[in-house]
Amino acid sequence: MQEYKLFIDGEWTNSSIKDTFDDIDPATLETIATIQVAGRDDIDRAVESALKGFKVWSETPPPKRADVIYKAADILTKRKEELARLMTKEMGKVLDETRGDVQEAIDIAIYAAGEGRRMFGETTTSELRDKFCMTILRPIGVIGMITPWNFPMAIPAWKIMPALVAGNSIVIKPATDTPLLTIKLVEILMEAGLPPGVINILFGPGQIVGQSIVHHPDIKAISFTGSLETGKWIMSECGKSMKRVSLELGGKNPLIVMDDADLELALEGVLWGAFGTTGQRCTATSRVILHKDIKDEFTNMLVEMTEKLKLGNGLLPETDVGPVINKSQLDMIKGYIDIGKDEGAKLLTGGNVADIDLPGYFFESTIFTDVKPDMRIAQEEIFGPVLSLITVSDIDEAIEVANNTRYGLSSAIYTENITDAFKAIKKIDSGITYVNAPTIGAEVHLPFGGVKGTGNGFREAGLEAIREFTEVKAVYIDYSGRLQKAQIDQ
Repeated sequence: MQEYKLFIDGEWTNSSIKDTFDDIDPATLETIATIQVAGRDDIDRAVESALKGFKVWSETPPPKRADVIYKAADILTKRKEELARLMTKEMGKVLDETRGDVQEAIDIAIYAAGEGRRMFGETTTSELRDKFCMTILRPIGVIGMITPWNFPMAIPAWKIMPALVAGNSIVIKPATDTPLLTIKLVEILMEAGLPPGVINILFGPGQIVGQSIVHHPDIKAISFTGSLETGKWIMSECGKSMKRVSLELGGKNPLIVMDDADLELALEGVLWGAFGTTGQRCTATSRVILHKDIKDEFTNMLVEMTEKLKLGNGLLPETDVGPVINKSQLDMIKGYIDIGKDEGAKLLTGGNVADIDLPGYFFESTIFTDVKPDMRIAQEEIFGPVLSLITVSDIDEAIEVANNTRYGLSSAIYTENITDAFKAIKKIDSGITYVNAPTIGAEVHLPFGGVKGTGNGFREAGLEAIREFTEVKAVYIDYSGRLQKAQIDQ
């Protein structure tokens, strides 16, 4: 079993304190690694390293930065299966999904590297004679990144690759439940030629390491993916020093099934959206809004197929659903089952800690019906394999119910009616809407993010990814040879 140190200034270095934590396989409860915890002195060292790295990296031409990221994508591709298997051991989700997680890292690396020759500003006309106007993009500086455990390679890559091609340096704190894939990602970037100090890794609890990153005066921006409450705190703290902050927070994602929908197609979408990654996605389908005319038929189909899902170790090909990440998450899911029952929802299937031949954190795939839109199980992000069914009479009521949460990340509608589809696209308050597909499955060349309690206006991936990690500067070049005064009558 390997013990991992901190990564500062291109080297693995011992923490200044003696504390460590264990990295646990959630399926078998075996310890797969021991990780050193950063102290406050280590955080200062990492930021000092990043400041030096920024001076070198920001002066590197963007196409040369892109060369490093292209090489990293090539190494990731060659090591995809190895990394996927490690991720399944560390995080728990099934092997097909961890392969997809690594593929997202490959895709965003290739996409971001392409932006190395597309760091476009704008040119425009001036209101004055003999004057030229344009904008340019500049890197921000040292970026603090705090990433979650559910996509332990894809989400760090979504942040790291665009930030790097834009010329920034990085101090990153991965989730304590899944640090190994960030370690491997950074090792690959160094192998690809990233200069020392450009990226640094710190490990430890959010209350110490995360807060210190947020508060450090030389970290100029924070990129955070996690819970709404933590995101609110980060935004408040960053506001005190006018620090750039981008947030990707929770979701309570609705999937509407209308009376004219292809029910078999919708069934596949709901199963994948609700129980893929054991429901541990910010984009997971957690509410299915059913038209009353197909409610009974679709519910019967859904329960039948849900009960056939096989729980187990994600490394085994017969496994459909892996474990939840840890005991705390397991206990929280159990608590929401009691909440749903107490509120009057009807439990159709699941609702229990799974009794299988493994010691890990397994929970049955669960469906509630007769759920009212204002119930807590229909409002709060459970982050587990728990699905709420809500009945409506028409498309307008369906959209009203869909919008009835504080979140606005992803949404979906199954219908053959183009009018209903475009109503959903236009009126659902979310950053993403799918038609005849589930609420999960983002592509890296489109912006990812949400509205309301899901974020603060920034988007990841797509062209927005570069904007997240750059500042825009307006440039005026006056070649008239005389003083010209804009907005002053001549």
